[in-house]
Amino acid sequence: MSLSLAPTVTLRHGAEMPRLGLGTWPMDDAEAEQAVATAIRSGYRMVDTAFNYGNEVGVGRGIAASGVPRDEIFITTKLNREDHGIDEVRRAFERSATKLGVDTIDLFMIHWPNPDHGRYVEAYQGLVQLLGEGLIGAIGLSNFKPAHIDRVVAATDVLPDVDQIELDPTQARADVRAYLTQHEIVCEAWSPLGGQRSDLRNHPTIARIAAEHGKTPAQVILRWHMEIGNVTMPKSSDPQRQRENLEVFGFTLTDAEVHEIEALDEGDANLTDSDVFGH
Repeated sequence: MSLSLAPTVTLRHGAEMPRLGLGTWPMDDAEAEQAVATAIRSGYRMVDTAFNYGNEVGVGRGIAASGVPRDEIFITTKLNREDHGIDEVRRAFERSATKLGVDTIDLFMIHWPNPDHGRYVEAYQGLVQLLGEGLIGAIGLSNFKPAHIDRVVAATDVLPDVDQIELDPTQARADVRAYLTQHEIVCEAWSPLGGQRSDLRNHPTIARIAAEHGKTPAQVILRWHMEIGNVTMPKSSDPQRQRENLEVFGFTLTDAEVHEIEALDEGDANLTDSDVFGH
């Protein structure tokens, strides 16, 4: 059985989070079960899911089938808009833990702030309670802007461990990353390779740097995330791609290459606006 191949980062509240894990959207239960088991056997030790993905049961089954002890796996899941509220968060935790087949969740996240709904502060207060009871190991936010974070911290005096945001070289989010660094909140990138709408892996700059290092374009992009301090969780159900995505810790990019890749930033125009979208 392979040992973990990704280094970890120590979160604010003490949890050790791998810097690279497996994303599972949009897998269904059957695909997630197989992909998760394969990934863990290959050396992954973090799996990211969400109630909204509809695959928590499959993720839990994959973890159980992997043969790796539960306490070696870092599990992330997220709650939905309808779960915003102190009591609602507790029910969401119980529902997700049951689906996953676990007693505790390592990182429990508010999936979107949904400011029009107006209850993300109460949801955060619910997470703080679960943290205090030891039911979750870390508090996570997803798609929260600095203004959203400021509001929950002002209400609770508790900083989150992680903010998971849409981020890739074409949407480098330097301003948000600087805010997170200033507040010692770990930045976790979703859609790290650019997502469905991106041709990032075919960009000449990425292709040239990949050729110079003897790596794939995806490996170069993931290495860029590592160089700038991100945590990330690329999705793949293909065993070979899973292994390739994890094989980014044996080489480094030069400072010049990091800057070249960051120069691909196109700004925020194509970002999903979390003041408008959410579930």
